[in-house]
Order: sequence, then structure tokens, then C-alpha cells
Amino acid sequence: MIYLSSFIFPSNDDEFEFFRGQNMTCYTDYYPFGVFREKELPKFIFSHITVLYGGNGSGKTTALNIMGEALHLQRDSVYNRSSFFEAYTNMCGYELNTSLPENSRVITSDDVFDYSLNIRNLNSRIDNKREELLDEYAEYTSEKYADYRFSGMEDYDRLKRVKSARTLTKSKYVKEKLMSNVRGHSNGENAYFYFFERLKENGLYLLDEPENSLSPKRQIEILEIIEDSAQYLGCQFIIAIHSPFLLAAKKAQIYDLDSEPISVKQWTELENVKIYYDFFKKHSGEFDK
Repeated sequence: MIYLSSFIFPSNDDEFEFFRGQNMTCYTDYYPFGVFREKELPKFIFSHITVLYGGNGSGKTTALNIMGEALHLQRDSVYNRSSFFEAYTNMCGYELNTSLPENSRVITSDDVFDYSLNIRNLNSRIDNKREELLDEYAEYTSEKYADYRFSGMEDYDRLKRVKSARTLTKSKYVKEKLMSNVRGHSNGENAYFYFFERLKENGLYLLDEPENSLSPKRQIEILEIIEDSAQYLGCQFIIAIHSPFLLAAKKAQIYDLDSEPISVKQWTELENVKIYYDFFKKHSGEFDK
């Protein structure tokens, strides 16, 4: 399903008209104005899977953020913006074939990083609480509370805990009062599961470098999920990437932001892919041994 059919960014003339006659001496940052001045962006026409390809500094992440802001898509992590961001996005134009499903969202590598940190912080708090409960169990099963006199309702909660400690084993006492640790994964596993869990049926998804932290095997698995979701589950993807594995997505429309002018290319024509190809071709004899 193609929900977003096209998107157009302000031209250099549009930007000039915006600033003409305004006193801007009090500002030092006009971001995202001027980011694409050296490469007038075309009108982007979208397919089921559309790729914004380019090296560091090519503007692909900025372009994705602008699209997400203009379309009012939900997202988890904050991103770099300035006082001019809203004015810029209001100057953008887009065409929808139909209204955007509520599942639509922006998913970034920063989301995965924050997600991993949250798991680590949660596990740290759980570990600290576990130690407190072990100390509490030892106290409530000690001689100190053998003949303890409870004085009214203010001691009722403590009474319940003492009774619980004296009828349960140490491990059961802790488990009843503490959630288990969230299973710890590597950064790559967290990235994979984060993307997997947030991709639902029927949605427009803007993905910013989903390959970060992923092994080649996991990148291929993410590629299969994206292809299947686009073909069978009513999803549309716009992806900012430079991974050769994800660039190989079937029937993807690929915009090369490194070319002048920006143009649509096949994945095998992209510089990053050619570097990989030349490297492995050079060492092909070592694989054939």
C-alpha cells in the first residue's frame, strides 16, 4: 500500500523569499534552512519501499525528520531541531493517496539506543531492590520479630510482610515482591527486537539507519521483514540507509543523495555497494580455497 505518494521540499527561491525583508541578525542557526542549498532536492515520488541513500552529511536523516514532522508522525526520541524547523516544514508539500494509519511512525537508531539504556537502568533498579528485599527477609525471619508486638494499623503492612517471610522461602519471598529482570540482549539484538516489535500491519514507516548495531545476518532478517511487510501487510517504508544488504530490497526506489543532481539509481550503481563488491572480488580467491 502506498499512503504517501510524493513529498516536495522548499526550493532555494522559496528559502530566499522566506528570509527576504526579515531582520535575522539575532539568529546564528537557521537549521534546516540551507541544508540542501547545494543540492536542490527533487520532488520525491515514493514506492512501497523508498530509500534515501547517502554518506555522512548527505542530509538523508534531516530529510527523514522533516518528512516525519510535516506528516505529524509519532516517534520516541527527540531529534535535532531549531526555532525555524516548524516554519520550514510548513513550506513543504506532500500528496497522500489516503489518510495515514495510526500505526505510522518514525523509527530511528537513537530510539534503539535509548531503549537499550532504559533496559539497563531498569535492571539496575531491580537488582538494587532485590538486595533490599533479601535484607528485609533476613530481618523479618530473625529473632527480632519472633515476639514482636504490632501496634495498630500503622504496623499492618509490616505484619503482612513478616507473616509472608515466615511462610515462604527466601527466593519465593523476593519473587513475589519483585518483577524479574528484563532479559539483557546485546545492542544488536535490542535493535532487531525494537524494530520487529514496532512494525505493525498497515502503516507508513520512516526508518533512520535501522542497520546500526545489526550484524549482517540480522540486517538480512530485517530486510526480509520489510519486504514481507510491504508486500503482504499493507506497509510503506521510507528508509535512510547506506547498508548494502538493505539497499538490495526488492523493487526499492533509491534516491542517491550523493549524486549531483540527486537521481534514482539501482542499488548496484551506488558507490558504497561498489566498494563492498570490489573488496570481496579482490579477495575472492581466499574464499575459493
